[in-house]
Parts: sequence; structure tokens; C-alpha cells
Amino acid sequence: MLRLTGWPAVLGLLAWAGAVLAPAAAAVTPVVTATIHVGDDPQGVAVNPVTGTVYVSNLLGAPSPNGTVSVISGKTDTVTATIPVGSDPQQAAFNPVTGSIYVANGGGTISVLSGRTGKVTATIHVGFSSLAVAVNPRTGTVYVVKGSGTVSVLSGRTGKVIATIHVGVLPEGVAVNPVTGTVYVANARSDTVSVISGKTDTVTATIHVGSNPLAVAVNPAAGTVYVANFLSGTVSVISGKTGKLIATVRVGSQPDGVAVNPGTGAVYVANSNSNTVSVIGGPVRLRPDARRPSPSTTAR
Repeated sequence: MLRLTGWPAVLGLLAWAGAVLAPAAAAVTPVVTATIHVGDDPQGVAVNPVTGTVYVSNLLGAPSPNGTVSVISGKTDTVTATIPVGSDPQQAAFNPVTGSIYVANGGGTISVLSGRTGKVTATIHVGFSSLAVAVNPRTGTVYVVKGSGTVSVLSGRTGKVIATIHVGVLPEGVAVNPVTGTVYVANARSDTVSVISGKTDTVTATIHVGSNPLAVAVNPAAGTVYVANFLSGTVSVISGKTGKLIATVRVGSQPDGVAVNPGTGAVYVANSNSNTVSVIGGPVRLRPDARRPSPSTTAR
């Protein structure tokens, strides 16, 4: 029986448990294996890597007059539950240590769902226009990006707002490096990325990227940050070590989503106007301190 004893064990499932150093598998042609009907206008998705359960936030959908979350079994590719949440749900994030799901509702709240019971366990008021959410599994801290140009920092233990950080204009994307605790926020109207220290909850750097950055992702194994620039049609690549822009990669038209596989180093970019996904390849080189991350005993 698999027993998880903390965030390093979970991250090991994702990146460090042999995946990075394993030989490359034979190339296969990806195909769509299922199409699953959920609520109206799905906005965000989060996955439990242990159980395979998928959570999709829907802008509208019965039985809620507001928004819902569709719970999908990764084994059967069927919707097993529909959970009412707040108004105008946007992005979702999963904490692999606690099993909690966080849904950013544009109406100004965060819905906290239990992955075990499928129930809403808390509703946290953070202010109008919550657009994106990310969680640091090491500390349990939750970061909520708001259209007002701020990031609300929530304690994963109490659910209380413990800090408010001013970033750029119209932030729309957020990602956390669980190894370093650094938070990256994509500011759509400023054409910048705000770098936030997870220790001090302060902005330590502002990095200029492409035009209209909407999404950001981090490879925790390599420390590299990827930013999807909507109007530029590019991905900005940032060194997590130096905080410098190290590359700009041309992708499809109007990229608005980006994700990284930490095991293979592959980066996937969703191009909304091209109806394509660009795959950015490259080997992963682990930093020495990323091979065996030490757990944090400080939960906020």
C-alpha cells in the first residue's frame, strides 16, 4: 500500500521518483481517448496525481445558480460528482499533501473542497475578481491573484488572509516553485512577471517579458519559469536562479496556457487562436539541491 509521508513524497511521484533520470520512452502519437461533458464554459482544471481524479471548474452549471466543479474519475473518464461553488469560478489548484482543491471564484471568494469527501469545507472571502490560484504543497500556503493588481496570501492551516502583495496591472497567472518557495505572477497589462519571496511575502524582482502575459508555469526540478505571452505569440523562459530572461520561444497564435512536465522537461503551450498546442522540448538538468529536497516544518 502506498503511503505518503509529506510533500517530498508527493513531489517524488511527480518529478524525483526516477522520472527525471529514467530512459526516454518510445515516441508515440498522442490521440484523444475520451471526450467528457461537464458544466457550461469550463475554465480551469486540476489533477490529483495519486488517485487520478480530475477537477474542472465550470463558469455555469446545474445544480448551482453560480458555478460548479465537475469531478472526473481518471479510471473511467466519467463525471462522478458535481459540486456547487461560488460565482464565476476561474482557475483551480490541488494540494497533493492535504488533498484539498482550491477554486478561485471571480465573485470574490475561494472555495475549498475536500478531495476525500467531495464537499466544500470552507469559503474564504478575498475580495472581488479572483482570477487564478496556486498552492505551495511544502507550506500549504495559497496564493490568489486578483484583478485589482494584488495577490492574497492565505494560510493553508487557518484559511485566513495573512498578507496582501501589490504586483503589476491585471495579474492573470500564478505559479509556485515548491522547492524554493518562490512565487511568479504574470501581469497581463504590465507585460511583466512579479517574483515574490515565499518567506517574506514581498516582491523581490520584476521581469519584463512579452506582450500580454496570461499564464506562467515552473519546472521545480530545473527551476526554470515559462511565461505564455498572448499578444506576442511567444513563451518567455526565465532562469529561476538568476531571475533573468534567458530565451524567447516563438509558438502559435495567442498562447494563453502553459504547463510543464517536470519528469521529462517538456513544456506544453495552448495557443487559443491557432487551435494548437506547442511542445517545447529539452533535457532536464537537476540542480544538486533539487535532487533531495528537504521538507519544511513551517506550515502557515
